[in-house]
Amino acid sequence: MQEGPVPALVDILRLLAICAAAALLGNWFLAEVRKSRRMKRPWHSAYLSPPGLLMLAALALPLLYWLARR
Repeated sequence: MQEGPVPALVDILRLLAICAAAALLGNWFLAEVRKSRRMKRPWHSAYLSPPGLLMLAALALPLLYWLARR
């Protein structure tokens, strides 16, 4: 974190934006899981929807970064 009140406020706003985006993506994914269950689809079908693919990409980014840095 940087010094002073303005950079601290910017950091807090960035953190809130990331948390809001994570909450929206999580709710969207959960809706897809519920829809898949209602339609009696396989458990993995929610991961093949747009929010599921975004979740998988977000989970794979640290691993890809680690592999690229090696």
